[in-house]
Amino acid sequence: MGVYCACMRRGPDLDVTTYLDYRKYLGEWFDAQKGADNRYSHRLFARKAGVRSPSLLKEVIAGRRNLTSLTVEGFLLALRLTGEDADFFRALVQLDQASTHAEKNTAWTQVAACRRFREARRAEVDFFRYLSTWYYPAIREMALCKDFRADPEWIAGRLVPGIRVEEAQQALDTLFELGMLVREGESVSAVDTSVATPHEVAWLVASNYHREMLGRATQALETVDARERHLLGLTVAVPESVLPTLKAELDAVQQRLLHICDDAAVEDGQIVAERVYQLNLQLIPLSKGTTPC
Repeated sequence: MGVYCACMRRGPDLDVTTYLDYRKYLGEWFDAQKGADNRYSHRLFARKAGVRSPSLLKEVIAGRRNLTSLTVEGFLLALRLTGEDADFFRALVQLDQASTHAEKNTAWTQVAACRRFREARRAEVDFFRYLSTWYYPAIREMALCKDFRADPEWIAGRLVPGIRVEEAQQALDTLFELGMLVREGESVSAVDTSVATPHEVAWLVASNYHREMLGRATQALETVDARERHLLGLTVAVPESVLPTLKAELDAVQQRLLHICDDAAVEDGQIVAERVYQLNLQLIPLSKGTTPC
């Protein structure tokens, strides 16, 4: 068996920094090794990784088992990943397996810090930042206002709460890069564009967006005059069967409000929008249910 292993041909290596799902990477990496040499097996991988279970790789790829800090290091040996590539793989594992929102965001920061990843998936990195930072969508909407100026100093002082000029400049650069803002001669306008959120982190992006906006709503209770804000809340007891109906009603309300805002923002073909607001619709449980969700 020792002679057999020594003579095995090394299969092709995949660039781990182009992946967001470490399980997908493992699956495609193994298929590449198998394609280069059909003698390559899960058992051989386990030996190279120093793990007892010959089926561990298969179980991890299928999502039935997770990696531990110890098995991660063994996998890195079998995968022949070192340096930045090894750090990137560790971050992918953390992104997938972290139990808290903060830990997952930390892992994403490590992933996005990789230069090769940013170059390969620039739009996705920028869009993650767009939805994870409250003032990015706010500035995009400000561009719909009639007095908008694509000047970072003007924007920084116009937002509530204010931000640093450097933050406003970075946001502008990102919005132009994503195609959400375009220059037309001397003016700048907002346009609708489609940027796909990577499915591997779509839930994290959505969570970041709502956390950011809920934070602004909480802050507004103390910093914004009551005449300029309007918060509503109901605490109700309902049968769990009515939840889909309530969600559908909230979706419908959101669409009606969006139509009202869109219609009011333009008059006789001219932009008349003057200010950016955040409108939240929330439905959250305050007690445990009788059946699992």
